[in-house]
Amino acid sequence: MTQYDNDPAWPDHKPTALLVLADGTVLEGFGLGAEGHAVGEVCFNTAMTGYEEILTDPSYAGQLITFTFPHIGNVGTNEEDIETVNMAATPGARGVILRTAITDPSNYRATKHLDAWLKARGIIGLSGIDTRALTALIRSKGMPNAVIAHARNGEFDLHGLKEEAREWPGLEGMDLVPMVTSGQRFTWDETPWLWDKGFGHQDKTEFNVVAIDYGIKRNILRLLAGVGCKVTVVPATTSSEDILAMKPDGVFLSNGPGDPAATGKYAVPVIQDVIKSGTPTFGICLGHQMLGLAVGAKTKKMHQGHHGANHPVKDETTGKVEITSMNHGFAVDETTLPKGATQTHISLFDGSNCGIQLDGKPVFSVQYHPEASPGPRDSHYLFQRFADLMRQKKSA
Repeated sequence: MTQYDNDPAWPDHKPTALLVLADGTVLEGFGLGAEGHAVGEVCFNTAMTGYEEILTDPSYAGQLITFTFPHIGNVGTNEEDIETVNMAATPGARGVILRTAITDPSNYRATKHLDAWLKARGIIGLSGIDTRALTALIRSKGMPNAVIAHARNGEFDLHGLKEEAREWPGLEGMDLVPMVTSGQRFTWDETPWLWDKGFGHQDKTEFNVVAIDYGIKRNILRLLAGVGCKVTVVPATTSSEDILAMKPDGVFLSNGPGDPAATGKYAVPVIQDVIKSGTPTFGICLGHQMLGLAVGAKTKKMHQGHHGANHPVKDETTGKVEITSMNHGFAVDETTLPKGATQTHISLFDGSNCGIQLDGKPVFSVQYHPEASPGPRDSHYLFQRFADLMRQKKSA
């Protein structure tokens, strides 16, 4: 429905938000969060919990998130569940699309209503549309480019919004890491959250780890600290000379947004030097894709991507199946993996690559997010594996 001004179908409820797809389709709803408009790629996320972590994951930069679960916001927000490390950077998702209006929070940890939280972070939201139909459209046609707009007075420049959605180039070829990476190096010592205690802090460390920040999440850093890593986070453009001069026991390649091939133009040579040095290396999500590119594989754009907290992944080295959290619209093309790079994990949804190991080298990576804990701890062993590789390297 594109004619909304003075339409008798809306006698008392004039729409205050629009989702305008690049093909000209207009979906009407009711605004929430910040006013204004934002352009991005529309994806759907199937998680039933963790919306605050999802909305602050830097990997969602450049995207508008459709939640398939209808009740988003019912547990409010708090300061402990934010995943963004660089608070001065783009907050993650550009917009949020919901089925139902946000209810008042009902949770002992809540400190702020989700609507107020979205306003404070400048995130534009829309509710009142059939998110199941939008999800079905994405499944059949792929992730569309779109503009999300919110105006309390219900007045929009529809022609301008359609033009903006149509002309946005999309995520292919787009390097979004500069929007989310840290501006300078810093150290991290916060450890994982414990019931009724909150987050802790390290009292001793065993390993010196350099984490390359392509858009790193806080809980990744906490889990690294939890296995004894003194973590120094460095910007995405840090040279291999500077990284190796810090004499790391291990190097971590973080998650992040955008097209890995675009980021790889400056990241791949650095990773290749790290691999040649023999330093144990562990990558997650974009870091996994960067590692794939560094060894000569290629990445590809996915039709609908993987976004959710219910994705089964099989570890082909053990036969174990893990329930994982995923957030990626690009993937390593397993058919291009060179000799010496072994596929270790696959998605049981579509068979796509979810992990690699370099033969005879202390280097591995996974496509999914082991720190997000949907299993809840099915994949935490990967952090211990990284620690074991560093321990073996040190003892040798």
